[in-house]
Amino acid sequence: MQLRDFDIETFLRDYWQQRPLLIRNPWSSWSNPLAPDELAGLACEEGVESRLITREPDNWRAEQGPFPETRFSRLGRTPWTLLVQAVDHHVPEVAALMEPFRFVPNWRIDDVMVSYAADGGGVGPHFDQYDVFLVQGLGRRRWQLGAMCDSDTELLVHDDLRLLADFHASEEWVLEPGDILYVPPRLAHDGVAVGDDCMTYSVGFRAPSRSELIAHYCDDLLDRLDDDDRYADPGLPLQDNPGEITAGALASLQAMIAEAMADPAAFARWFGGYTTERKYPEMDWRPEQPVEEEDLHALIGGGATLLRNPASRFAFARKEAGGVLLFVDGECFDCAGQAAALAELLCAQPHGAVDPVLGDSDDAVQLLVELVNRGCVALEAGD
Repeated sequence: MQLRDFDIETFLRDYWQQRPLLIRNPWSSWSNPLAPDELAGLACEEGVESRLITREPDNWRAEQGPFPETRFSRLGRTPWTLLVQAVDHHVPEVAALMEPFRFVPNWRIDDVMVSYAADGGGVGPHFDQYDVFLVQGLGRRRWQLGAMCDSDTELLVHDDLRLLADFHASEEWVLEPGDILYVPPRLAHDGVAVGDDCMTYSVGFRAPSRSELIAHYCDDLLDRLDDDDRYADPGLPLQDNPGEITAGALASLQAMIAEAMADPAAFARWFGGYTTERKYPEMDWRPEQPVEEEDLHALIGGGATLLRNPASRFAFARKEAGGVLLFVDGECFDCAGQAAALAELLCAQPHGAVDPVLGDSDDAVQLLVELVNRGCVALEAGD
């Protein structure tokens, strides 16, 4: 699934994180990948994050799923929207919508949220802290875009929704099936269904905040620091005033912190694990029967196809000494040779043929065994 007549380099240079872009139906043949009833069924399941937002006169109401099946038959004519998070984890056809946007690195991609709205339904004017591609799947939706927002932007008082208190539209488009609207971070926007059976697929991205990175990295550092590693000042000079914290002492103390945090290799290993942690770690994707190396040798020799679990997150970082660190669902695998080649293949595409030469590498086969038994990948027998 690729986008026609879409210049990636121009988009990244002129639009990404800068300004919105409307892309009119760039697909060779657009087909809505999920039926409304299937989305409603997901919203009824335990372990699936979903919300139902209804707009009543002068009031917005938000309910958290899972929902009983009878809930949707009782909605009436009040404008409403159903939102289901991470639908790509459950529906391969929805996961495929992420592939055309992988010109953005894997670690930045979050998930695909799917919304279904009745006529007039929406989530209200708001802004996000991340980039999003809004793909119109079914029906029509009117999008209005406003000004850039920040932490000082006034919001309505609401326990569950971050709605703008004052929204003024400067641009407006109605999206038809197959159309895409790119919205950069912090840009105010509001989407309202025009008619019933309006489905929108939101391909969202992650943007960790500085405070988030520092807090989580410090937690990791604290687990690895030795309590005996302490400040020391041999040859301490006599001070004129014992109450002064000297510039030299401050520099030494700050250096203790900076040195611990400035190890590039340690940061890379931590960040790779941190950024690939599963969105829903409680979900168990392990196969019912664990595989053995002999099973994989037979599959590889038979021209098997490698399938990546859409719920798993893959990324890798190159090591200065050669080889790569493969990160999968928060775990780090040190790979060299054929195992490193396999790691790069796994990160590059969601599925593909397995090179039979991998069967000659014990390290590559052992890596595959581990990933298959964790439920991160699967091997499908060849014809």
